[in-house]
Amino acid sequence: MNSSWFLIVNPVAGNGNFNKYWNEIQQELKINNIAYEYALTAHSKREKTIVQLAIDKGYTKIISVGGDGTLHHIINGIMTQNSINSKDITVAVIPLGTGNDWVKTYNIPKNIKTAIHLIKKEKSIFQDVGYLELSNTTTYFNNVAGIGFDGYVVNKLNKLKRFGSIAYLISGIAGILFYKKTTLKIDIDDISIETKCLMTLFGICKYSGGGMQLTDYKESNNGLLDITIAKNLSFWDVLVSIKRLYNGKILQHKKVETYSSNSLLITPKNIDNKPYIQADGELIGTGKVKVSIVKSAIRIVVP
Repeated sequence: MNSSWFLIVNPVAGNGNFNKYWNEIQQELKINNIAYEYALTAHSKREKTIVQLAIDKGYTKIISVGGDGTLHHIINGIMTQNSINSKDITVAVIPLGTGNDWVKTYNIPKNIKTAIHLIKKEKSIFQDVGYLELSNTTTYFNNVAGIGFDGYVVNKLNKLKRFGSIAYLISGIAGILFYKKTTLKIDIDDISIETKCLMTLFGICKYSGGGMQLTDYKESNNGLLDITIAKNLSFWDVLVSIKRLYNGKILQHKKVETYSSNSLLITPKNIDNKPYIQADGELIGTGKVKVSIVKSAIRIVVP
């Protein structure tokens, strides 16, 4: 095994200030005597291949330098490799991305110096990882995934990321104005719900969509998904509840229901209106989806 850290670095992260941030990161790693190697991601989703090559070379300590998308692809690389058990791999994050929702659950600082100091301490815990099965693809997720409105917003967001953090707000407004709700059949354990639905979310961690609290978060390693079904919320329901989206009180709305389970199955009833599915802010596909969980799948560095 290689005792050095392996950094997977997204050079598009940092909203145009990457070179400045990257110089600071390398300086702080040197100051803290942290041995490391690194690779820059040449294009989207390259992280998955890079982390698998690093693991094949004996690296078991990985640092994600970027945002939620960078981490998402790294986790998928870890979960789909066959060299070692994912539980034997430790992941740390130096956040540089647009949203950085995952780090908020653990209060991992955006300050580079402080984030690297945490990595030097190597305090870690296990976290669950979710698993999505669609008709033509599969993916893992480490934060929050969903179907419906949030998937529509992510689809819009991909075209607006150049605007930085305000892109979430612009995408959300577009979603409120133009998203057409569809009827979903949602099977959770022995419960079956069929409803016209704005979105259904399934989370492991607490925040998504640029700091929103849309699930009834409990723990990130209890082996359960925090499930939220936002039923037929209207344009005005969402508009007057914007503050509640961020403070978690949206879960008290009469048209919102929450559940906990280790799996669920979602089937859109309208074949002409297949809702988008997103995971960790990445667009995955459309249509029917089966969701499950891998308990304590990875070790992560926390304060």
